[in-house]
Amino acid sequence: MQVTRGSRWRAAASVAVALAFAAGSLGLGGCASGRSPGSSALPPVIVDLDDVDGTTVEVTEGGSIDLTGDDETFTEWTADIADPEVVEFVPGSDDGSAQFNPGLTAESVGETEVTLENGETGDTVTFTVEVVPEAPTGY
Repeated sequence: MQVTRGSRWRAAASVAVALAFAAGSLGLGGCASGRSPGSSALPPVIVDLDDVDGTTVEVTEGGSIDLTGDDETFTEWTADIADPEVVEFVPGSDDGSAQFNPGLTAESVGETEVTLENGETGDTVTFTVEVVPEAPTGY
């Protein structure tokens, strides 16, 4: 296999895109407290807005909840959080090149009720979020 300048450039561009994506996916959980510098990012808990009403969602401290299922009015959701020290709402957004679902960042161990409302559609969902401590790594 012959390596050309073009193929090297494409490989470098692919790596740059992958790194940019990885850095962008830390946006919901990147500012969490209590994370050690060498620890890896936790994957988000994916929750469908059509299925979450009346449920309890468990997430690890420092993790995030990605609220999916609304491809049209995802920027219109707002949150009323009973205990904002437990979770923080991250609104959906569209920067013109990518769309980001609304979500919740798990700030501290505890339990809180969350009510989400879509100002455009009038939809409302209420659920409980239980933030649990991160399991210790033992290797």
